[in-house]
Amino acid sequence: MSASGKDGECGILACAAYLPRGRIARETLEEATGWVTGMGRRSSGTRHFANWDEDSITMAVEAARHALQRMSDEPTSEVASLNLATTTAPFADRSNAGIVREALNLNADLSPADRGGSRRAATSALIDLWARRQSGPHLLCAADCIDALPASDGERDLGHGAAAVVIGAGNPVARIRAAAARHEDFVDRYRESGTRFEYRLEPRWTRDAGTVSQLHDLIGQVLAEADTAATDIKAFLSPLPPDAERAVLRAAGLTQCVTAAPLRDSVGTCGSAHPLVMLSWALESAEPGDQLLLIGAGQGFDVLLIEASGGASDDPMSVGRQLAAGRTESNYVRYAALRGLLPVETGLRGERDTRTAHSAHYRRHSDLTGFNGGRCVACGKLQFPRSRICVHCHADGMQTPESLAGLTGTVNSFTEDWLAYSPRPPLMFGNIHFPDGANVMMEFSDFLPGEIETGQSVRMAFRIKDIDTRRHFRRYFWKPVPLAGEQSGG
Repeated sequence: MSASGKDGECGILACAAYLPRGRIARETLEEATGWVTGMGRRSSGTRHFANWDEDSITMAVEAARHALQRMSDEPTSEVASLNLATTTAPFADRSNAGIVREALNLNADLSPADRGGSRRAATSALIDLWARRQSGPHLLCAADCIDALPASDGERDLGHGAAAVVIGAGNPVARIRAAAARHEDFVDRYRESGTRFEYRLEPRWTRDAGTVSQLHDLIGQVLAEADTAATDIKAFLSPLPPDAERAVLRAAGLTQCVTAAPLRDSVGTCGSAHPLVMLSWALESAEPGDQLLLIGAGQGFDVLLIEASGGASDDPMSVGRQLAAGRTESNYVRYAALRGLLPVETGLRGERDTRTAHSAHYRRHSDLTGFNGGRCVACGKLQFPRSRICVHCHADGMQTPESLAGLTGTVNSFTEDWLAYSPRPPLMFGNIHFPDGANVMMEFSDFLPGEIETGQSVRMAFRIKDIDTRRHFRRYFWKPVPLAGEQSGG
């Protein structure tokens, strides 16, 4: 997306999505579990799922990094607020948005806010930010990693993903022309606090009783406010099931619209993140002036009319390129084990205690979460971790903090260890060389055995380092992963 619009106008300055590389064909799901329902092979397409070391926080960080990179004319230090929308926050009493802030190295003075409790948490937050008309820039991240029981409709329909938008005054790629919201405690699906899997009600009842009439009225309200005809709408972006979406399109006179069905078919529905994932996907091919209706659904609806002002961009992290770089998992058991849906024997090596020393973690939290090393003022060399004495010229006390997260590294050496424990064997680790002298021993992710080569370029991704299942704590760090857009074998 190129930034083109009216200077100083409050709008969407950037929008980006993140999709985990793993995906599984619905045919594979039904091949493994179709005997339960007797459905056989009826579904087509794929759905994306997160690796064992990904969650809503790590995916939100990746989406936010992509969005901020698209704002080359705006320094990230000036981000005024950060909102994280998710219904699958890893922590109930720890600021999930705060971890995202620290990973992005944003100003500690901004107040990170966690939003949840609804699948429309992201669209509601977007309406709130737009209504305030503050100059910003304000960063809104949305991510969800909703899992479902094997053989359930959710296992087939749901997907994992994240997206981020930056809203404020500047040179927008899109602007919000009108918005409306309505809350209705219509319970079509729900998940009690502390439980992992949702409960769904009859979909036909959901469609007829709680979707068409409510959404039809809101769409009419938004179109009237913007003085726009239904025939002017280019795209209808909703997280609704296909039959409900078709019913709404007929009722609202929007049958000529492009829908996000291809995204639903290839990715799945990504919870609270899905509206923003759809928006990023649509803006990548939108022409200036295209009118988009964006829908958030969950105990009521949000409706936003968005006008695109930018065009497609040749971005290695576009939704299209991420879809092309996805890796299809053909082994259902491995998919279920990686998602924690199937307990597997890890052996004695998997029984190690991963207790976190919180005092040491706090002392180095900026280095660990923000991947901040040190650059020596005397010799200009970069190193990690930052220390008082430069390892190159031995200057004392002359290092300034600098993050390595955005750098491209080179593989100096690597090991594939089939004896050490890893949730996805083998454990892959090695030495990564960074520009200007830094060398770090790191654990790899998203590579299959035999894919890593010495001299290979890699980028850094924020991931789970390990999970303390006894004390229910997870540690995060950075890992080398394949460069954006690189395809990988199955």
